[in-house]
Amino acid sequence: MPVLSPRSQLLIGLVLALLLAVTRGQHFATLNLPSASWAVFFLAGVLLHPRWVFPALFVLASALDFAMVASGTVTDWCTSPAYWMLLPAYGALWLGGRLYARWHREQAVSLVTLALTVLVAALVCHLLSSGGFYFLSGRYAEPSLAGFLPRIGHYYPRFLGNMALYVGVASLLYLGWRAASGLKPRVAG
Repeated sequence: MPVLSPRSQLLIGLVLALLLAVTRGQHFATLNLPSASWAVFFLAGVLLHPRWVFPALFVLASALDFAMVASGTVTDWCTSPAYWMLLPAYGALWLGGRLYARWHREQAVSLVTLALTVLVAALVCHLLSSGGFYFLSGRYAEPSLAGFLPRIGHYYPRFLGNMALYVGVASLLYLGWRAASGLKPRVAG
């Protein structure tokens, strides 16, 4: 990825934080956008260098969640000891973004690397977050692997689709920025 100036990173960080706030939960009822949470953590890993950004985003996400529960906007169904499995789950997305940033080349073939990295990071995130909730929340009488496996096929595609939407838009914006800058992607050959 390009080396971004501190000012550019600050702007991108603010946009990602705003995107997280606007799409997380139901506190902005007039906006019915899919959650960008997974994409925000992944893109922050790709684009933002300071390590403190990850805990800052996690604190923001948690504050939004607990504020919605406190205000009665949402029920406390998801707030259980399993909630804290979101920390390693979002960490997997952040790490996936960091790895992709290291692997990125200004070549069209990087889109394949991006897609594979998104798939794997999202799957690990889903296994940790959804699996953590299923096994640790106390909401299911007798959690079992046999009971959890069908949940992957049911919920993972939707979460992956949301993430792919936002990462895809970010990729298009990046390609647009490159084109406007007069930089063309190289074709591997």
